[in-house]
Amino acid sequence: MARTANSERRRNSEKENDREERNERDEEIVDKLVHINRVAKVVKGGRRFSFAALVVVGDMKGRVGFGTGKAHEVPEAIRKATEDAKNNMIRVPLREGRTLHHDVNGVFGAGKVVLRSAPAGTGIIAGGPMRAVFETMGIQDVVAKSQGSANPHNMIRATFAALKNVSSPRNVAAKRGKKVGDIVARREGSVAQSAQAKE
Repeated sequence: MARTANSERRRNSEKENDREERNERDEEIVDKLVHINRVAKVVKGGRRFSFAALVVVGDMKGRVGFGTGKAHEVPEAIRKATEDAKNNMIRVPLREGRTLHHDVNGVFGAGKVVLRSAPAGTGIIAGGPMRAVFETMGIQDVVAKSQGSANPHNMIRATFAALKNVSSPRNVAAKRGKKVGDIVARREGSVAQSAQAKE
């Protein structure tokens, strides 16, 4: 009996620790509502409304996620979307903690986006749904352009498709079996050459 009581106590303390860790993580996470869609279903007594929410969440340090939720009330739809987004977060490597390492394209359905790294002081130059992604992710300098569908769902999914293709010099060096210095030096050399060509 004593053994089972001890094991139960240990299990309860582990659950409490997990709950505290989850709460700490949730405190750091910022969420932004991107879009709410109201859907009307015609029934015998009239119309029944329900709401679909699209939410983006991020920790301002390179982790970001998006989620959708449906409910008969707006707050409940937003809560469901936020939970979904927190469960589907991805980590994106950032250069100097402020911009992307390189330019990248993303496509999802009819949504097409181009994301470009930018020098310090540029700010976030991007349209509505994409701006929410960058703000919650913690990017300070980026230039983005949507060239396809203006549907927020397609734009967000295309943006995430692009962000999944972003790789840091460390990842590239590990794949090629080279040192990080070699990759960075090569990139800086190509930037210098392009600058000379413009002059």
